[in-house]
Amino acid sequence: MLFVELFIIGIGVGYIAGFFGIGGGTVVVPIMVAFGYDVKTAIGISVMQMIFSATFGSYLNYKAGLLKLNRGVFLGLGGLVGASFSGIIVSHAPALLLESMLLATFVFSLIKLYFSPNSDGSNANNSLFLLFLVGVFVGVFAISIGIGGGVFIAPILVGFLRYELKKAVSMGVFFVMFAAIAGFISLSLNGHISYAEGTFLGLGSLIGAYFGTKKTQHTDKKTLKKWFLVFYIAMICLILKDMFFE
Repeated sequence: MLFVELFIIGIGVGYIAGFFGIGGGTVVVPIMVAFGYDVKTAIGISVMQMIFSATFGSYLNYKAGLLKLNRGVFLGLGGLVGASFSGIIVSHAPALLLESMLLATFVFSLIKLYFSPNSDGSNANNSLFLLFLVGVFVGVFAISIGIGGGVFIAPILVGFLRYELKKAVSMGVFFVMFAAIAGFISLSLNGHISYAEGTFLGLGSLIGAYFGTKKTQHTDKKTLKKWFLVFYIAMICLILKDMFFE
């Protein structure tokens, strides 16, 4: 029954991941902890799921013309480099520190996205080297706390590099694919992956990612931004609950 439950949860996680351009770890990690897994194993399961949903979501965004591969590859390669250190960080960092980092991530993202004006992308900074550096920073940080990094990518691309929100979301999904692969290898070598759980969760996320990605493509930018704000606030409340009331 656990695997059936994971498959169903994966559908919901995939939808959220596809819609917001994230890895889904912000949802998966608290759920897996609630199922009795320690936070480090929960992070490993989360990263494995991301490979499924992010790869499929990236394909859908590319077909829709929202993803430019040359920019996405440099961002993704940076994530690949950064995420390769995640296994070492997870093995040595206390669980409380990882949870605190996750909380700080969401607070930053909420503030940055809220105060960033909507952009049409006409004056975006498309420096490939800068995108690579952003990928390295987010990769080493995000995968170590069990999230794909898309939650960071969208606010950075919109707030600092003046990307249009939907294209920033598609870049976030593509980044997650690269970072998740590197994180999966690193976490596997350090013994933090439960393969069966990650597989069933990932298979369910394929279905959800299809519908979530399609929904984003047909949602106007103002409405999409409002949903981002609601999502960040909900996740901050959930993390605070896990940290102080359990």
